[in-house]
Amino acid sequence: MEEKSFNLVTNPWLQVIDKDGQEATISLDQLFANAGTYRQLGGEMKSQDLAILRFLLSILTTVYSRYDFAGQPYEWLETDEPTMQVRSIDGSKNQIEDSLRQTWRQLYQSGHFTEKVSEYLHQNLAKFDLFDKKTPFYQVTRDQYDSFVPSNKSVAKGKGTVAVKQLNRTISESNNKPDIFSPNTPLHKNDISLDALARWLITYQNFTAVTDKTKIVSKGKFSVSKGWLYGLNPVFLAGKNLFDILVLNLVLIPQNIKITPELFDQKPVWETPINEYVQWRKDEEFPENLAQLYTVWSRIIHIEWDGNKPIIFSAGLPKLDNEEAMLETMTTWKKGKKDEGYHPDLRWLSSLGKAMWRNFGQYVPIADPHASRRIPGIVQWTRLLRSRHLIPRDFPVHLMTTGLINDGNATSQSPAAEFFDEMQINADVLFDDDQTTSREWTIKIEKTVELTEKVGSYIWSLAKNEGDLRKIADSGAFANQISARFYDRLNRPFNEWLSGLTNEDKPTEKIDEWKSALRQIAFSTAGELLNTATSSERRGKVDKDGNLKNIFINYRIFKGAVWKITGGK
Repeated sequence: MEEKSFNLVTNPWLQVIDKDGQEATISLDQLFANAGTYRQLGGEMKSQDLAILRFLLSILTTVYSRYDFAGQPYEWLETDEPTMQVRSIDGSKNQIEDSLRQTWRQLYQSGHFTEKVSEYLHQNLAKFDLFDKKTPFYQVTRDQYDSFVPSNKSVAKGKGTVAVKQLNRTISESNNKPDIFSPNTPLHKNDISLDALARWLITYQNFTAVTDKTKIVSKGKFSVSKGWLYGLNPVFLAGKNLFDILVLNLVLIPQNIKITPELFDQKPVWETPINEYVQWRKDEEFPENLAQLYTVWSRIIHIEWDGNKPIIFSAGLPKLDNEEAMLETMTTWKKGKKDEGYHPDLRWLSSLGKAMWRNFGQYVPIADPHASRRIPGIVQWTRLLRSRHLIPRDFPVHLMTTGLINDGNATSQSPAAEFFDEMQINADVLFDDDQTTSREWTIKIEKTVELTEKVGSYIWSLAKNEGDLRKIADSGAFANQISARFYDRLNRPFNEWLSGLTNEDKPTEKIDEWKSALRQIAFSTAGELLNTATSSERRGKVDKDGNLKNIFINYRIFKGAVWKITGGK
């Protein structure tokens, strides 16, 4: 009988969108050979695309941290040619960084990846096969799985399984809580093709939740990982095609962290023997390089097959300590309450509708001495590329975010919603050679965002007062609805205003331009409340201080406050 095989290097499994907007399914070989002919990844979810983007970046980071554009090993390292892995690194910081920047420049200018990527993939072909007997892709063998879990959770016991409908994040359904809005009918929720299985295996390791009960055996107690991406507020760069997306996010020199030789000895999960990997996770070590971080697991997974039906066994691994997460390039940061350090930020359901531009200062460098912020590594990397003239002066820095938000329940942390947003600003506004000019721009943009939020608070207060006059039971919820409508109307014009800024513009004139648009949207939103006012709102009521309050008075106060802070006449 012919053995099963599904190899990610040669079999189509990656979903992409081509330049004509058509969907296609391709292999790793096809993607890296023709990345410039595809527009973007096009999987089942945007968050899946992000997980797969990081997987693809782990391959590129590994290859181009070892081999230059000509396919030759760097002078400062020694490789083992049969495995293409690093034996030793011996070079100065400047030597290493100069050669990596040169490789990145040649890649970007050429518009294509080199044959070394394909050579690396074919050298490790068995490790990318879903059915390999020794190293199945993103899985462990049955004997390995049994050695890591308690004896009563072995494969033979049939416990600790995860259904396909739970692995598939478009469903995310447990056996105890059906998903009535599933894209699949009940009879087919556990159906899955091999190409989809490969995509969801990668995604599940990044967005896992904590509902499963099986853990690996360890001497000490540990909190199970929920998936590394689940604990971030991700940020990455878009590009004009898939090659651009990959190469712009290819951080060959990590930012925000002390440079050491270990940073350049890339170790994606498939290059580490599984016993060593599990022990490393038991020791609760944080990844030492980007390829290791991009492919970090949250679960040990073993798949048995009942015909074409996968039976998925899963055991939890210890979570990573985010206090040591400075290597992470794709996250915003927040300052810890108990210490002076920074931790990756994350999204909550309460912030689901909040656009990126409203947190402008979390994403870009605000050169304000009073601002205490840490900028995402991918933005710092873009700044480095700009300062070294590796990207054009007027390069559009197109930032994107996507991910899953959990349900807020500590015992489940199941996916409750997916978010996606984007924001664009020209590099010469963010990273101008004249630091005084760029500092002026970013500070003024941040203050413009703060002013816009202030107007938003006036909208909320007006709506809350009107809710009270209408005797709405939950006037706060009513105000939230009006506020959300206001910001929905702001998102597109603000992003268009932001992306249109250049270093040739005068900040005062451009900010006045936005203030005018802001007033128009604010007055339009408030005017709708005025036009739909009930008779009781028009009559109003006398407050405890003896002052009459009605829709006309409230609207007049609101309008005056908006004119005052936006500098209108």
